[in-house]
Amino acid sequence: MRLYPAPANTGIVFRRTDLDNFAIEANVRNVARVSYATSLMRKGVLISTTEHLLSALAALKVDNVFVEIDNLELPIVDGSALPFVKIIKKAGLRRQRATRLFAKVLKPIEIAEGAKRIAVYPCEESRITYRIDFSHPSIGAQTRDFELKHDNYETEIAPARTFGFFEEIEMLRKNGLIRGGSLENAVVLSRDGVMNPEGLRFPDEFCRHKVLDVIGDFALLGHPLLGHVVAERGGHALHVALLSRLLRDRTAWTLANSAELSSPAPTPTLSRVASAVGV
Repeated sequence: MRLYPAPANTGIVFRRTDLDNFAIEANVRNVARVSYATSLMRKGVLISTTEHLLSALAALKVDNVFVEIDNLELPIVDGSALPFVKIIKKAGLRRQRATRLFAKVLKPIEIAEGAKRIAVYPCEESRITYRIDFSHPSIGAQTRDFELKHDNYETEIAPARTFGFFEEIEMLRKNGLIRGGSLENAVVLSRDGVMNPEGLRFPDEFCRHKVLDVIGDFALLGHPLLGHVVAERGGHALHVALLSRLLRDRTAWTLANSAELSSPAPTPTLSRVASAVGV
């Protein structure tokens, strides 16, 4: 995978270099599958496991970038977004001469599916509150409240790895996922504990990774979100369902630039990766 600078107002665009640079824009209209990962598809061409890179791009305020990839699944690296953050920062970021627009939430939107729930509420910042509850002894009930800022994502959220259960591995591989999956790129849980010899990076690493995922999935909105996302026992499917509901209701949000916001917001200029970088 390689990242290249893109002109202002391009957005995040994936290119399959093994298929004559076939382009797939990173937006919710192109979402194909949302089970254990967020996959994008256009005209039958698929790109899988996009959420970790999208999370890093959103957190670092990269709005315009070409992502070249020579296969259908992005590199999993260590299962977190931290390797992507590091290569993007190493390449550097460049401001562009265009007004940065924000998707500002105007009224609550809520979705509930049994015990699962997700909502977004008006807020002058980008904030996420995530709650999970697993019966597994290494997870249990966890809550993380996070306000997305440039200087806290790298240390608090980006290192949190994806996780899964050992008994699900065979099923995931049969579905074309985690092809390179191992203890080096995921937290793997047995019935009674964590199988990784190094243990967890945070006591609540599982909930932090859910925050990482929702940041990546909400990058598919196409604009930085100003709102408070509250999720309980959610996942990719619920994230995308809320995005779709929000986009359909044009009374629930508006596009605003920094001059129209009532409190300071992130830099009002669009950013791009300054130089090509690959992994």
